[in-house]
Parts: sequence; C-alpha cells; structure tokens
Amino acid sequence: MIKKIHVHQIKVGMFIHDFNCHWMDHPFLRSQLMVASEEEIAKIASAGIHEVYIDTSKGLDVQNAPTVQEASTALEKEILDIASIRPAATAHVSLAEELLRAKKIKDQAHDLVRTVMHDARLGKAIELDRVEPVVQDITESILRNPGALLGLLRIKNKDDYTFLHSVSVCTLLVAFCHSSGMDAALTREAGLGGLLHDTGKALVPDKVLNKPGRLTEEEFDLIRKHPRDGYDILLKSPAIKEIPLDITLHHHERMDGSGYPDKLPAGRISTLAQMAAIVDVYDAITADRCYHRGMSAAEALRKIYEWSKFHFSPQQVQNFLRCVGIYPVGTLVLLESGRLAVVTEPHETNLLAPKVRVFFSTKSNTYIKPEEVDLSRPLGTGGGDRIVSHESPEKWRVEPMKFFSMA
Repeated sequence: MIKKIHVHQIKVGMFIHDFNCHWMDHPFLRSQLMVASEEEIAKIASAGIHEVYIDTSKGLDVQNAPTVQEASTALEKEILDIASIRPAATAHVSLAEELLRAKKIKDQAHDLVRTVMHDARLGKAIELDRVEPVVQDITESILRNPGALLGLLRIKNKDDYTFLHSVSVCTLLVAFCHSSGMDAALTREAGLGGLLHDTGKALVPDKVLNKPGRLTEEEFDLIRKHPRDGYDILLKSPAIKEIPLDITLHHHERMDGSGYPDKLPAGRISTLAQMAAIVDVYDAITADRCYHRGMSAAEALRKIYEWSKFHFSPQQVQNFLRCVGIYPVGTLVLLESGRLAVVTEPHETNLLAPKVRVFFSTKSNTYIKPEEVDLSRPLGTGGGDRIVSHESPEKWRVEPMKFFSMA
C-alpha cells in the first residue's frame, strides 16, 4: 500500500516510493529508495523535501497515515473548490483562427532562443531589441486566444526542449500576469524574463543538459550555477531592467528557503519570481525528456498544488490554477458518455466545463469522427456531457495533441 507521510516520520527500513518533488529537487540517483541509514534521512530533509510517499509492502508502515487514494481525493476536492472562485482568461478570437499565427510565433521564438543561447556561449551580450518584439508577439497571441500558443507549446521533442522550455515559460508567465490583472509594461518585462530565464544554461555542457539518466552531484552543481551565470550574462546588456534580472536569478528559489542560488526565505522572493518558479516547474514536469516521461498537465497542476504548502506561494498557485484551468488546454479527459476528448479552450466562467474535441470511444475502443463539444451547453446545443476524470494518453495509447492542432 502506498501512503503519504511527513519527512519526520521516515525511519530506517521504509521504502520511499516517491520523493514527492521535482526530479531536480532531490539528491538521489534513483527516484525510489530503501532507507538504509539515518544519514539518508538527513539527506532527504536537507534537500527541502517535506512529504514523501512510502510503499508499505516493501518496507515499514506508518499507522493512520493517509493512503495515496485518500490524499488524492482530498487534493481533488480542494482544487475543485478553487476552480469555482474565479474564471479563466477570455478568448477574443477562435482557436482555429489563432493557431496559424501561433505556429509562426512559436517557430520564431524557438529560433530566437537558440540564437540567444549561441551568442551567450560565445560571450556576446544579448541584443534586447531582437528579443522584445518576440515577447510582444507572444503577448498579443495570449490576448487573442491564450489556448492556441499554450497548446502548441505542449508539443515538444527531446532535442529542442531547452529552447522551447524558455518559450513556454515566457508564454505561461505572460498569461499568468495578464490573468492576475498586471499592467502591460509589467507583463512585458516578466515575459522578457521568462524568455531569458535559462540563458545561463548556455554555459552548461550539452552532455550534462541532455544526459540520459540521473545526474551526479558534480553535474547537479553545474546545473545549479545557471541562474547566477544567466544573471551575469544579462548584465552585459545595458538596457536590461530589474525584473528580467530578478526572474533569471531567482526562478529556482523556494518559499521554505531550500532553493538556489541564494536560499532566499519567502519574504525576500519577489512576486514575479514566485510566479516564474511555478510556471518553470509546471512546464518542466510536463515535458518528455531523455531521462523521464512528462506527466499530464492536469496531474502536474495537482502536484504543484500539493507542493505549494512548502515550495511555492499557495496563493499564487491557486491563481495559476485559475489562469490555465484545472483541465489545461491539451489535457486528455474522459467524458460521462465514455468518449475521450482533448481540451481546446477553457470556459470563461466555469473551469469544469471547457470546450473539448472528442475523438475516441472507450466503449468500442475505436477512434470516432472528431467533434467539438462545449461542455457548458445542454444536450442538443453542442454540449450535453461532462468530464469524469483527466486521463493518461499512455493508458489509452492515444495522442490527444494531434486532435488539438487540427482545429
């Protein structure tokens, strides 16, 4: 049985099933571990890990600890309550209309980040006059229809992850700022910080960035230098402002002081750096990498919400949930009718009833003619169904993003 326990309850002889954190936040070569010494327990705690999941069939038990099902049920109820408080961002043009423009913006931004990283590796200053127009294009696309570019950026391959991750963080941060009511100038500076936040990774050897397996402690140390290295690179650009510098330097800080490079406590981490930390981890854990399979966007949101008790601002995580929806664009969902669908657009006032594109019947286990369904509408008017759960594409062996991008 899998149970959730606090780090103070860990004892020698327990089997850690899941460290309950982003893979970069724990120092072990394996994601599962039989606890063999007090030193290992101290190492877990010192890594800023507060709660773990144990497998009681493989090691010692903790009486009265919640099972993974109980913890998940309680978490889902909290998230559903949050979803009812505030609507998501409004789309001003249709998904189909914005997708063509969004594809061009994605490609242009990808090429720009590749150039920026190349220049940084050569010791050149970042040319902000080339970067700012791309941030403006991303912002305008988000204002027209946030789902188009956010959905397309869910599609990454392992080879271009480093570049598209920066584009994703920029896009998510712009959407987050906009949904939080921030003004255009602040949103633009935040987007610039999002696009440039990983510039320091230009100085990390490719064999470390793309290593197909867990990193050694020495390799982790190299990775953890990238916020400071990126900050130093951006300082070479005279026109750079404080917000992009702050986001670049502090997007790996954590509210409990366990982050890096400065181990800042909550009170010293700016609001935008807190927001950047959330979107950075969200995009990272949803992406497929050579060393781990990304989780679904819906599951990632639930993990980030779970971690927000310690690592992130709980209020900002709740705001982010409302920004992208509890079923983000691109999420595979199972409907009450037994059909599978991909979420294409959140509803303006009801995050439980987004627009979806159905494409598969679980009853007949076959693909069906794709159809757009607005879950906020009653039967006979393009709706008449509801979401039962978010699903894993691997479970059903389908690729929902193929049907998203055909709009």
